Amino acid sequence: MKNSISKFLIVLIIFIVSSCASKKEMIYFQGNQGSTTKFEEFIPKIQSSDRLAISVSAADVRATDPFNQQSIYQAGSSNINSNPYVKTYTVDENGFINYPVLGLVKLGGLTRSEAENKLKEELSKYITNPGVNINYTNFKISVLGEVKNPGYFSIPNDRITILEALGMAGDLTVYGVRKNIMVIREQNGEKKTYTVDLTSKDILNSPVYYLAQNDVVYVEPNGAKVSSSKFTPNYSLLISVAGVIISVIAVISK
Repeated sequence: MKNSISKFLIVLIIFIVSSCASKKEMIYFQGNQGSTTKFEEFIPKIQSSDRLAISVSAADVRATDPFNQQSIYQAGSSNINSNPYVKTYTVDENGFINYPVLGLVKLGGLTRSEAENKLKEELSKYITNPGVNINYTNFKISVLGEVKNPGYFSIPNDRITILEALGMAGDLTVYGVRKNIMVIREQNGEKKTYTVDLTSKDILNSPVYYLAQNDVVYVEPNGAKVSSSKFTPNYSLLISVAGVIISVIAVISK
């Protein structure tokens, strides 16, 4: 009896140890210390269904009035992104917005700064030295799976890295697989998936290091989490009771 219990405890200990994540599976950005990494900066481009808040400025404020059409409910508000009554322009399926006086202007496929320059050029026909500011009002990303706070997050600008997104979600739980983070991205009407390894410095070279509008980041659970999900509260109770019984038998058999 005593030998059987000892063997059982040894097997149990081996199982627990083998289930524990190794140091290499948990540490981020492993690689040569002091090395530098070069990567091409990703700049999101305006796409269909984007909602853009556009403001025009100039020395002659009255000249900008036809181009800064805003709701009468906006009076007194200074935050262009949080005001629900701010005048926004939705990019249609062909990449155009319908802008006052100018009519249809194609901004799809341009970066935010390129779109600002294009509008400046068009507005120069009506205003001397115009200034243009464009902000996304619906730039968001989603983080799902084994993170502390899954959900979708609105971004006040068009620049966010996958590391910042995971940080906003509270980082990975201990059950998250760090070597196989999935990013789902829509490009040219198609869904594409990418995988990144947080434990490697190569993540800095990934095409999804900078996230784009509507990207979805998914962290899959490890084997321990999947296995634990098979147990109901009743199983947990039985395991606890079994542990007590084994302890009692071990004491009696001494």
